[in-house]
Amino acid sequence: MTVKRDDHPGIRVPPPLIFLALVVIGPLLDRLLGLAPIALTKPLQISLVLALIATGLALVLAAIRRFASAGTRVEPWAPSSAIVSDGVYRFTRNPMYLGMALVMLGLALILASPASLLMVAVAVLIVDRFVIRREEAYLERKFGEPYRAYRAK
Repeated sequence: MTVKRDDHPGIRVPPPLIFLALVVIGPLLDRLLGLAPIALTKPLQISLVLALIATGLALVLAAIRRFASAGTRVEPWAPSSAIVSDGVYRFTRNPMYLGMALVMLGLALILASPASLLMVAVAVLIVDRFVIRREEAYLERKFGEPYRAYRAK
């Protein structure tokens, strides 16, 4: 089976690296700008961190399992061979990115970093503009009406 050279969405940077880079930049900005740490009680901080990271990881792992079951690649820069619309994909078209954002929120709280909290919004914006939009355009080109129907519901 041959793969067409243009059978990919043109993603240039792996989304996990976008989230990771921006969570690392947060504490650096805190220091540079002299921002005070986020003030939470330890029990609240621990509860929020555990809930966010556990939920985020569960979403990512559930999405990866659905891709494996469908026999398609999880990497957004690789060709897709199927539309995955069941499991967690019934509720959101982007459970992996949602999961990564939740993990990043948890990490921002572990770091008590106000700039890292802001960087979550920046990461989501970058992933939306430079990853999700390309993925959606690619999936529509490749799958046509079945993908449009999935997006509509």
